[in-house]
This record gives sequence, C-alpha cells and structure tokens, in this order.
Amino acid sequence: MKAKIKIALELERLRRRNLKELHPLQQLFWESTLRCNVNCLHCGSDCRATITQPDMPAEHFLRVLDSIAPHVETEKLMVVISGGEPTMRTDLEEVGRQIHSRRFPWGMVTNGLLLTPERFKALREAGLVSLTISCDGLKEEHNWLRQSPIAFDCASRAIRLAAADPKLTWDVVTCVNQRTIDHLPQIRDYLWSLGVRDWRIFGIDPMGRAKDNPELLLTDQQFTQMLDFIQAERQAGRHVSYSCEGFLGDYEGEVRDHLYHCAAGISVASILIDGSISACTSIRGKYYQGNIYKDDFWQVWENGFKNYRDRTWMRQTEPCKSCDMFRYCEGNGMHLREENGELMLCHLHRIVK
Repeated sequence: MKAKIKIALELERLRRRNLKELHPLQQLFWESTLRCNVNCLHCGSDCRATITQPDMPAEHFLRVLDSIAPHVETEKLMVVISGGEPTMRTDLEEVGRQIHSRRFPWGMVTNGLLLTPERFKALREAGLVSLTISCDGLKEEHNWLRQSPIAFDCASRAIRLAAADPKLTWDVVTCVNQRTIDHLPQIRDYLWSLGVRDWRIFGIDPMGRAKDNPELLLTDQQFTQMLDFIQAERQAGRHVSYSCEGFLGDYEGEVRDHLYHCAAGISVASILIDGSISACTSIRGKYYQGNIYKDDFWQVWENGFKNYRDRTWMRQTEPCKSCDMFRYCEGNGMHLREENGELMLCHLHRIVK
C-alpha cells in the first residue's frame, strides 16, 4: 500500500474514533412500507405488491421525529424514506409535508414506476430535496432484474424529471451483475445522455433473493473489473463512485469521494417497518437496538449501539482475525454480519491483483 494512502487511512481512523465518541445522528432511514410494485431478483427484503406486514402509520414515525427534534439541528438530519417502494404509499406527499414542516430535509429511494410528472411535482412541493433512482442496466437487463416490462422506461422517465430540476440533489444507483458487468460503458453513455452526472455503482450482496442466484453475484475478477472501471471514469473527470460499503485496500481514495467507513450506528440509524430501531435497513435482527413502541429512540441512540461503535468483537472470526487491515476496515459493513457474527463477504479479499 502506498505511503500516502496509509497516512490518509491513519488520519481517517482518528477521525472515525472521534466520530464514534460524538455519534452525531446525520441520517435517519424510515422503512415506511414493505410493499413494492416490482419483484426484483436481488431484493434483500423480499418485498411484494401485497404483503402481510402493514405500512407503519405516518403518525408513529412523526412522533419519533418530534422526540428527536430537541436534541439535534433538524436542518442537518436527513430523513430518507425507503421501502419497499415508498411511492406505494398514497399518503407520501402528506408525510413529506409533515417532515418538511418540522424542518427536517427529506429524500427517498425509488424505482420510478409511479414517479409521473404530476407525482414528482407534488413531492417536490411537499419538500422533497433528495432523490435516488435505481437503474440497473439497459432495457433488457434492467427489466429482467426488476421483473417488469415497464421498469426501464419508468426509471428513464424519473431520471429525466430529476435532470430537469436544477435545485434537486439526486443520483442514480446501479446494481451490477454478471449480465451487466461488460456493459458499463454503454450504460454510462445512456445515463449521461439523460443528464446523469452523479452515478453510484455496486455489486449485489449474497443475501435475500440473491443469496442462491449465482448469475447475480460478481466473480472476484468481475468485482475488480468494476473497480477498475470506476477508477478510470473518475480519472476521466466523470463523477462515478463505488458504494459506501467495503474496505478496498489500494483502491481507497480512487473510487469514491471518501475513505471507507461504516457509518451504521455512528451517524446513521433507521426505523424499520415493525418499529425496530436499527442502523442501515439491511442489518439483521440480532443487531437491532430496541423498538419505538417500547423504547425512547433518543435514549437508544445515545446509550445503545455499543456493538456498532466498538467493533473489536469482529476480530473473533476469520478473515478478520488474521487481517492486518482490520485497523482501517473494522470488520466491513454491519449489514454483512450474519446472526452468528460471521462475515458473509470481504471486499478486500475479493480484489484480484
């Protein structure tokens, strides 16, 4: 590893130590629904159009925001509405207005199927300031992954709407799989033709529906190919980045705007559909910290999340036990930890040198 990267990682380690002490809540995800209008092959939550778990009533989530408000600068805490597909909620605009009236900025992640021009305008008027749109390839591959014949056209429409709004903060995310890894330049050209200038790329983790579908999971060689593509794009001046997860060794500082750190439980929290208090929404039940229906969220945030803020327990299992990069990686993302504490995927060891 180059000396300048190692110095930067040591400084990042000190910054992260301080951040753990302060643990400022900067991003709060709300899993507002498990309903979805597509049936994605890679879904980690197994969301469907109809599901037995009802949507969380908006007033329950808003009560949590009211309890948080006295303890934070509300303008600096981003609320992200997730799902499922958040636009399945017919009250989304009203919820957005309520969040906005409390002076919290809010955004959402969407597949775009229901994001018509009229809906987009209504959501912007309700205070929507941030938007992430999923587009996982060109038409054939995207529709295949999303299991919908209209998914690509709807995602493209959503991207055009976002690109035409100069005041919106937005990006596009792409889940790369074995069908799309060799088409990244063509996907880039298409997205750039629509006005995309901020593109996040990541592989699919072996969880949920993707766990037993090898066609979705990149080989180590393909994973490295993806990183090489991102590195070259950034060197060419395009804002393409790898997702936040995974320590990447010599690629650190080359494929995203920040050095690796897992912010789960340190500056990021979530409220799940059943009221569980977690960090990112993909983290397993063993690592939940409480429930809004019996615990005070802020007390949990201040006094809980200990296994997030001190991750030395992750050294008990391989490959972390014998890895000399643990001081920088700290065991990879919390969402990649099985219930028994074992790591399901190590990004560093996937890199083919």
